[in-house]
Amino acid sequence: MRTSSNPAFRNLPTSPGGYARFGPAGQAPAGMAGAGGMFGGGGSPMPTAAAEDRPLTVDDVVQKTALNAVLAIAVGIGSAVVGLGGIGILGGLVVGLVLALVIIFKQSTNKFLVLGYSLAEGVALGSLTGVLEASSSQYAGIGFQAILGVLGVFIGMLVVYKTGAIRVTPRLTKMVIGAAIGVLVLMIANLLIGFFVDGGLGLRSGGPLAIIFSLVCIGIGAFMLLLDFDQADQAVKAGVPARFAWYLAFGFMTTLVWLYIEILQLLSYFRQ
Repeated sequence: MRTSSNPAFRNLPTSPGGYARFGPAGQAPAGMAGAGGMFGGGGSPMPTAAAEDRPLTVDDVVQKTALNAVLAIAVGIGSAVVGLGGIGILGGLVVGLVLALVIIFKQSTNKFLVLGYSLAEGVALGSLTGVLEASSSQYAGIGFQAILGVLGVFIGMLVVYKTGAIRVTPRLTKMVIGAAIGVLVLMIANLLIGFFVDGGLGLRSGGPLAIIFSLVCIGIGAFMLLLDFDQADQAVKAGVPARFAWYLAFGFMTTLVWLYIEILQLLSYFRQ
């Protein structure tokens, strides 16, 4: 299984196999010892007594991801309306970061941790959007536009993946991971330099360079979704337990949160 640019997906159980497409759920590819072998079963069939131990399906991933996305949006709207401000932004980001680290390093499939992460990010992003919209009438409705933008990117990359217009290969994976690391380094450098030089490197100043940088970040986020679709597809083909749908949903949410922030940032430049 190829590694993903999403740190959450890189911790999923791995198994042999090449490029996979969405297909019949619960059927492992030929030549595989079976999902039981990945979890200490020595090649024995996967237990099916418990619902969470049955093979993962595409529907499982879709339902869990949709639930987390709807929760984040609903909580975000509430946070924006209430006007939590800086407390909501800081509190949501800190709680979300802590939960994300726990989920990633413990490879947790606990649904309450995943839902908690989505709730925390919803509070943070909703509060951020509320502060932005309340600061000036020129930002009215920017949050709704950002959500539509994320939805558009998600659907667009899903179509690209399903049609095979862009195939996920090891080379593409390395390029996307390298680009993601590169923009992360630039973000940190811009933040640090900003303490000494007004505007830092100009990556968030709202000028032409900032617009280009945001477009690049959105493009990288879109390709991360492409890699994440492939990783989820391979997990379904490998027949991992259904409980891993929560882990996959968390992985998708981390990418969607990043896309929302970048699209919101880009829209704010055009509104200025």
